[in-house]
Amino acid sequence: MTQPAILLTPGPLTTRPETRQAMLRDWGSRDEAFIALTAEMRQRLLALVHGEGSHVAVPLQGSGTFIVEATIATLVGPADRLLVLVNGAYGERMAAMGHRLNRQVETLSWNEDQPVDPARVGRALADDPSITHVAMVHCETTTGLLNPLAEIAAIVLGHGKALLVDAMSSFGALPIDLRRHPATAIMASSNKCLEGVPGLGFALIDRRALAAARNVCPSLSLDLCDQWRGFEANGQWRFTPPVQVVAALVAALRHLEAEGGPPARLRRYQENFATLAAGMTGLGFRLFLAPAVQAPIIATFHSPAEGWFRFEDFYRALAGRGFLIYPGKLSRADSFRIGCIGAIDPADFQRLLAAVADIVGEMKAA
Repeated sequence: MTQPAILLTPGPLTTRPETRQAMLRDWGSRDEAFIALTAEMRQRLLALVHGEGSHVAVPLQGSGTFIVEATIATLVGPADRLLVLVNGAYGERMAAMGHRLNRQVETLSWNEDQPVDPARVGRALADDPSITHVAMVHCETTTGLLNPLAEIAAIVLGHGKALLVDAMSSFGALPIDLRRHPATAIMASSNKCLEGVPGLGFALIDRRALAAARNVCPSLSLDLCDQWRGFEANGQWRFTPPVQVVAALVAALRHLEAEGGPPARLRRYQENFATLAAGMTGLGFRLFLAPAVQAPIIATFHSPAEGWFRFEDFYRALAGRGFLIYPGKLSRADSFRIGCIGAIDPADFQRLLAAVADIVGEMKAA
């Protein structure tokens, strides 16, 4: 068997052998052992953000998009008004979800290289008391931009509104503390900074807000209030769970604890990013974001304007050397993205940079 490619993407990403090994066992979804595994997963997720006393963990089958839509559908009712803070594709997606659910939606928008401005959010909430919920992306995967969660949480709480946070690309690495910066819901998935495999999203939701959301959701399968009540009743999922994905996530969560928790994982990702940024800059590539707003999760680079660079050729050449990256997702600039997360370390990035140097030389010479 050939060596598997290293996934330098925002997720799915490279996982540890122990995580993949956990998927080799078959589980009965109603067996006591699997019920205990689900309970451990839910407890560990809450502990990562100190939400044990205030929040409940509600997992759901599917990708991160599934859990974001389920959370909006469950918590935002027809009479409510949702303000979405947008500076990338994933903020736009949340607004689209609200519209599709026939909810009342307003947006505040910034350029893709600009963080959300807390003062502007505060003015919007003061000007429109009818807003009941605010939704934001913590780390915008479109670019790797880090939005000011703590400042936004304080403003939203000060106005007595509910805050829904898409933490897909931050949960498990970047600091999130529900004791210091309360949010009504934190949403994330198994296959990013937690270094699990795809197939499971979860929301950590304020217990009181979720209890009050009974019969709000217009969908049967996406109703997180009913999903939570099922777990509270017997520890079981309402519908067939992704049992191997749960087992892999528990293995990944155990490893996260052994690694030293989110602070240790963040340090590794910071080292990955620093290695990547320095090397790519030395090869003539330019980062899209300013250092002040760049999270060490994913790096967006401008595509060189010179005629020698063609992303598809660059992508295929890297893939042939065992590295998979992502195309850009910007609306106004040609770019590509390289992820810094997963079961990878700076040595992997040194090998990537050597490959990039060779490929650039070949493309310029062609």
